[in-house]
Amino acid sequence: MISTAIRVARVGSVAELAAAVLMMLGYPGLMASALVPSAPAFAAAAAVTYLADLYLHRKRSRLIDLLVKVRAGMATRFLVRELLLILLLARLDLSEDPVFYAAIACFTVFFGLQAPHSALVTLIDKRRQMPVATRNVDLASRLRIPDAPPRLLLADATVKMLHLDLAAVVGLLVGAVTGSQRAGFAGIGVTLGLGALYVLVLVPHLRARRLPPKADKVLGALSAWLREYRPETVLYFSGSDDSAYQVNMWLETMEQMESRPLVILRERVILEKMAPTSVPVVCVPGGVHLMNMDLSMVRVALYCANVGKNIHLLRVPTMKHVFIGHGDSDKAASVNPFSKVYDEVWTAGRAGRDRYAIADVGIRDEDIVEVGRPQLAPIRAVAPEGDVPTVLYAPTWEGWDDNPGNTSLLLAGENIVKKLIAAEPPVRVLYKPHPFTGTRSAKAATAHRRITALIKKAAAERAGDPRFTADPAAQAAAKSELTRLKARLDGLALAFDARADEAVTSRDGIVDVRKHEEAARLRADWDDAYWRSFPSFEHRVITGAEPRLYDCFNASAAMVSDISSVVSDFIASGKPYAVTDSAELGDEDFRRQNTAVRAAVILSNGAAELDQLLDAVRDPAADPLAKDRKELKEYLLGPDQPTSLQRFDAAVTRLALKAEARNVSQQSLGAAAAEASVGAAPDDGAALPKGVATA
Repeated sequence: MISTAIRVARVGSVAELAAAVLMMLGYPGLMASALVPSAPAFAAAAAVTYLADLYLHRKRSRLIDLLVKVRAGMATRFLVRELLLILLLARLDLSEDPVFYAAIACFTVFFGLQAPHSALVTLIDKRRQMPVATRNVDLASRLRIPDAPPRLLLADATVKMLHLDLAAVVGLLVGAVTGSQRAGFAGIGVTLGLGALYVLVLVPHLRARRLPPKADKVLGALSAWLREYRPETVLYFSGSDDSAYQVNMWLETMEQMESRPLVILRERVILEKMAPTSVPVVCVPGGVHLMNMDLSMVRVALYCANVGKNIHLLRVPTMKHVFIGHGDSDKAASVNPFSKVYDEVWTAGRAGRDRYAIADVGIRDEDIVEVGRPQLAPIRAVAPEGDVPTVLYAPTWEGWDDNPGNTSLLLAGENIVKKLIAAEPPVRVLYKPHPFTGTRSAKAATAHRRITALIKKAAAERAGDPRFTADPAAQAAAKSELTRLKARLDGLALAFDARADEAVTSRDGIVDVRKHEEAARLRADWDDAYWRSFPSFEHRVITGAEPRLYDCFNASAAMVSDISSVVSDFIASGKPYAVTDSAELGDEDFRRQNTAVRAAVILSNGAAELDQLLDAVRDPAADPLAKDRKELKEYLLGPDQPTSLQRFDAAVTRLALKAEARNVSQQSLGAAAAEASVGAAPDDGAALPKGVATA
């Protein structure tokens, strides 16, 4: 019941739900106490509404956005509370007192100040927003970008401004209780004085010397930097704020490639969620600005998502365009007909080529190139040693529809976990769900919570089982090392001043390559310390960004998952794996429709087949699917030699030469056409069009 109320109220926790209920009940309470009238009751109800409102804003509750949509936004709520205070004063027979009229004038003037305040905040935000935002691009030597205004002035500015009425409200209530008008006038003076001061201190920040240069100068400086840097290969990405992982997975490859890289993003929110990288990044929200960027030296453009905004770069003929995707799976997205717009489509292995042939969506076989998956290089093929093998359960999320084949969480998740927990000889369970789990389906969110509870309960029970012995001293040392490494990593991270805005982060957002490389080494040390910080037999729920999925692969002897790129990636390890047939297609159809399960143990929703997976873990020599996995690995991901990065680099080089040959050919054709035009020009003034004079 509570979970239903949380979902309906669009809040994220019981505490948020309680705050929402208190805020909703507070306004009828204000009305009732104003009509009674009772100043103490009004003060109590007002305090509840203030605190609940402020709490929901601090939590960024979705209820706040919903209230705005139904015309009950924050300004309206404050105004209603102030009007009810006026009603209270009238009901207390204070309507003839000067303080009553002063209160009306105060709230009228105070709300009059909201317009210039809001306008100033909006103007400062807009004028400090540059046409492009960057990382690892030297704009500071080409542009004067001043520091941002203090965040105290601009962060949650509307909330801060509206709460300045608190002085007047408190003063008037104190005056109503004590009978002294002095308190009311004092509160009114404080509210109006602070409100006017807030507006006045914003004005100087609109002066030209406190604002970044205008768009034409910024774009000119960026073009000058591009001509100096001369990028050769561009990774282009556009997407929603929850899709940043699709570009993040390619950043390490871009750092390692031989060609000179550049990342182009289209949404500012993606820039904010990007992983640290030493590659130059340019975020260009405006299509016109992108189309006017000087990218004449770029020869290859890589696209990891099929989105409409790709057209803004696809229109450039001087570079070759390649779809590289963001994973390898048998999902329909892997054979999107949109891919016809690219010059080439790069797949991991032969399986990707065959998918397009079977789907028959217009992708020509000669336009498909198999380059492997460079991101899979960190995945190790050897299972960690230990008395208790680890099995990773990594289900995908529920997807955008209610297809039962999307995720095993709903129908099979609990059965899988219960069987793994009860396995004899015992295994350790790692549960790492997809980060989107439960974002669309309440049922999936509920299943996730139940599975989490199961694993935590089993972990607590195992801790008291005499068969398992921990090493507290080693774990304490590992935890201490984690703390040290975390502090060092935080010190190496690109940090900005607390008041930095987009203009300042673009100016100062240049990664120190030495620190970046050291951070990569320390993250590997952190991962090693993490697995040593708790017993090797302890069941674990892993929902954060760290440790990463591939780190969980390396810590596991086997995996259970669903149809997704997670399965294809795990196949790189060569370890046993199981895939759940949640839609109950049957083994034959399931294997036929999904290439990645050809070497898998296929699970029904009851998970009875898990014993086959566990047998392979306990006795690798008797694993009946080992040969199938080796063959499938090469089919899905290509050969081990040459390495995927080498094949990727070779494909980039080949296509760059192809683009250059095309450009040279076009220049030759243009020169030939110009010569022909000159040769055909009339040499007699009489042959010229009417009105055109000879020299």
